[in-house]
Amino acid sequence: MSHGEVIIRFEGLSFEYSAIKPILDEVSFSIRRGMKVTIMGQNGAGKSTLFGLITGTLKPEDGVIHITKNATVALSRQVIPRDELDLTVREFFQKCFKETIYNIDKRIDDVLEIVHLPQQTDIHDRKIKMFSGGQQARLLLASALIQEPDILLLDEPTNNLDKQGIAHLTDFLVQYKKTVIVISHDATFLNAFTDAVLYLDVYTKKIEQYVGNYTHVRDQIAARMERENRKNALLAKEIQAKKDQANKFAMKGGNLRAVAKRMRTLADELEEEKVDVRKEDKTIRPFSIPVQENISGDILVFSSVSLLKNHEPVSRQISLAIRKNQHLLLSGPNGIGKSTLLENLAHSRAVGGEITKGIRVGYYRQDFSTLDFQDTPYKSLSKTMLEIDGKIDEEYIRSLLSGFLIVGQMVHTPIGSLSEGQKGLVAFAQLVLIRPGLLILDEPTNHINFRHLPLIAKALHDYEGAMVLVSHVHEFVEQIRVDEELNLGKLLEAKK
Repeated sequence: MSHGEVIIRFEGLSFEYSAIKPILDEVSFSIRRGMKVTIMGQNGAGKSTLFGLITGTLKPEDGVIHITKNATVALSRQVIPRDELDLTVREFFQKCFKETIYNIDKRIDDVLEIVHLPQQTDIHDRKIKMFSGGQQARLLLASALIQEPDILLLDEPTNNLDKQGIAHLTDFLVQYKKTVIVISHDATFLNAFTDAVLYLDVYTKKIEQYVGNYTHVRDQIAARMERENRKNALLAKEIQAKKDQANKFAMKGGNLRAVAKRMRTLADELEEEKVDVRKEDKTIRPFSIPVQENISGDILVFSSVSLLKNHEPVSRQISLAIRKNQHLLLSGPNGIGKSTLLENLAHSRAVGGEITKGIRVGYYRQDFSTLDFQDTPYKSLSKTMLEIDGKIDEEYIRSLLSGFLIVGQMVHTPIGSLSEGQKGLVAFAQLVLIRPGLLILDEPTNHINFRHLPLIAKALHDYEGAMVLVSHVHEFVEQIRVDEELNLGKLLEAKK
């Protein structure tokens, strides 16, 4: 597919949050009009920073960004600001435009169709705060799409979409004629429309540009790493042989000392030929979530569940008990009340759902609000350990954080300043310390790097306590043992 003129060009651009936190170092690349680009890179590599630089909310230390004159840019935000929660849907979308849009209702209907948000007759006058978290995320995505910008920036757009929602969005992006730049870890989604990849290396702070879809580029990078590792292994062997010879000749003394010196010089030259191996593709260490000691019998019992139908709560009678080592998958469309159900369960407010007394609950929320964003990872885990064990083991906490790639300065950085993916990893580290009897997980793949997901799935698969899981990511759920599924959509449609 041929593309038009260059619409974005970065020239020798450097950016840092502080002298100790450089993100980009003399980066140069260009994107043409009509390209569909995926941004790849480790958590914390600066993917969202790149969006901030394109929108102008962040300013570079050095270098320049050229964006074609009068090109419009729209970014799908992650959270609806508090001051917009009281707006009606119509006011919320009208705010996206400088001028008044007269056929706004029709445009809203069209864009809500793309993000697969069910239509209701009074939807234009409904207040934003009346929508569930998943539905608000769809409204945010729709607010970027409705602008039909020249440059569309999407940050994890599939996080709160179900299968049909992802299919609708994919169709839209395939047909969209303008430039799209996406941050996402959903390979199937990305492969449908991506034709180029910007790869951020968290260690070199550089950006490499690749042509091809997501999987193709991921395989290219993996193959290159393998070649680099193989070359290094051969060089290491040769270097060791030269050093051994040098030692042998040096011991014999006399004229052979000069030979020994030459051997050492050769070894040093070979050392310089070694390729800097990409520590970039580090994954978290395999981990397990221990289960609370001495628990047995039913851990969680449901006699009914409260769901939402057309935004109104309705109750359905069920009889379901979850015991130790049983995993329950909660499924159903967005807006049916899954997150609310989990939230109420975790705080023992669920009507019709009862947790056995004395059971410790580990709760993973998709917005990470179980973490105090003012705390550092070290402080957060210290508090948890003190609460559970009555003591703090500094060495163990540091080792645990290191296993989740929270190292160096990050250990003492406020959690609120970490990337979304890093917040997620701190939340998993916290679950390890809690040793829950009941594990409640609300979309645990959101924002997490694809390389970590198999290890997280394995930890959940092996978890021996009771577990309730909500996840829209089919490939992830397939890797986890599920003993029971409660389909809330079917339950809602069933007669009382």
